[in-house]
Amino acid sequence: MKSKFSFVFALSFIILFTSCSKEVDEYNKPAVYWYGKIVESISSGNIDKADDYYSSLQGEHIGSPLLPEATMILAIAHMHNEEYLLTEHFLNEYVRRYANANEREFAEFLKIKAKYLALPNPRRDQGLILEAIKNAKTFKQNYPHSTYYSLVDTMLTNLYLADASLNKEIVDLYTRLDKPESAAYYRTLRVEPWIKWDEVERAKIPWYREVFEGDGTSSWYAFMIPDTQSVVSRNTIKSDNNKTK
Repeated sequence: MKSKFSFVFALSFIILFTSCSKEVDEYNKPAVYWYGKIVESISSGNIDKADDYYSSLQGEHIGSPLLPEATMILAIAHMHNEEYLLTEHFLNEYVRRYANANEREFAEFLKIKAKYLALPNPRRDQGLILEAIKNAKTFKQNYPHSTYYSLVDTMLTNLYLADASLNKEIVDLYTRLDKPESAAYYRTLRVEPWIKWDEVERAKIPWYREVFEGDGTSSWYAFMIPDTQSVVSRNTIKSDNNKTK
C-alpha cells in the first residue's frame, strides 16, 4: 500500500513539474508565435488567455508590426464578448500608439459603438449616456464626411432619447416627492428642438425588470423612500433656507 502511495505521489509530482516547466518555457518566442497564439485563443473563446499572449507579444516585441493588428483584434474580440471597458482600453492603446488618420477614425467610431452597446438599460447610468453623447458629437465635428457618420448620427439620436426618457422619469420622481423646483429644472433639459417630444413614447420595460424597478412612473416600493436628499439626484435644487425643493 505504501509503495502504491509513493508511486502515485511521484507520478503527480512529475506531472506537476512537467506542466510548470511547460509554462516556464513560454517566453522568448518570435512575434509571429505570440500573434498566432492570440488568434488561436480568440478562436477557441479563451479571450483571457489571448490577453496574456498579447502581453507577451508587447513585452518581447515592442516594435513588432504585428502589434497594431493584434491590438485591434483584441478590441473587437472583447466587444463581441460584451466586455466594453476592455474594448475601450485596447482602442485607446491603438489610437495612442499605432493609428494613422484613417485608422483613428475607425477606432473612434468603435469607441462610440462600445459605449452605445454598453447601455442596454440606460436608466441605470446617465453619466455614461452623457459621455457617449459628447463623444458622438465630437466625432461628427471631426469627421463630417466619415463613412460611419450616419451610424454615429443614429446612435446619437437614440442616446438623446434615452437621456430624455431618464430625465422624464427623474421629473416624475421629484413630482412624487413633492419637489417642484427640482422637477422644473429637469423639464428644461429637453434642449433638442428638432425632436418632436410629444411623439416620443416611453421605453417599454420588460416585466421581470418592472417588478423590481417600476415602469418609470411609479414603483411598488415608493412608500419606503424617505423624503431626504440622499435618495435623489445631486442636481436637487435648494432654496435659500437650505430646504430641498
